[in-house]
Amino acid sequence: MLTVHHLNNSRSQRVLWLLEELGVPYEIVRYQRQQDMRGPKELLAVHPLGKSPVITDNGNTIAESGAIVEYILGAYGEGRLIPPAGTPERLRYTYWLHYAEGSAMPPLLLKLLFTVMPKRAPSLLRPLVRKVSNQVLTALVNPQLKQHMAFWEAELGRSQWFAGNEFSAADIQMSFPLEVASARAGLEEGHPRCMAFLERIHARPAYARALEKGGSYQVGR
Repeated sequence: MLTVHHLNNSRSQRVLWLLEELGVPYEIVRYQRQQDMRGPKELLAVHPLGKSPVITDNGNTIAESGAIVEYILGAYGEGRLIPPAGTPERLRYTYWLHYAEGSAMPPLLLKLLFTVMPKRAPSLLRPLVRKVSNQVLTALVNPQLKQHMAFWEAELGRSQWFAGNEFSAADIQMSFPLEVASARAGLEEGHPRCMAFLERIHARPAYARALEKGGSYQVGR
């Protein structure tokens, strides 16, 4: 049976959600973040990088969210949650599937990093670290995030979902950046279509089932 190596408050929540949407049986092996927010050393026994999400299935170990989505849909999807090949929707699907981690998450992670750094710096260095962090956020990170969030808002004006008018696994991938942006980057200000997207995914029964099985989920905290 397919096994999800599930780290709390992580991208592996999306894998649970995908499996719930497809109705694929799976097992969960749970891991808890350490105080430094990294995964425990036990994850190193599953994958050399010790990161999550990771799945194991039929002797295969697959890491990276996009690769996991492609594997699961290829093995169990039966054509579901992916637009037909050769269509404009399929091209959009492929783009958003990889954009989510390749382009959307880096500035969000920088936002988290430079927001947290001053709080964790030694007290004597804290004013300097805060000054540098604020400069990086103001000059680099926040403008990038503003551009990305405007892009999402415009694309969701083209269609209800990121790849078209039908819900797809690209929306599952894009859920994490939008949820982090809502928690950390002020997405709710001036992006009504993005917020409506989050409301739609939160209302899906499979999302609720995955949340119940995966445990408490607070992105960007």
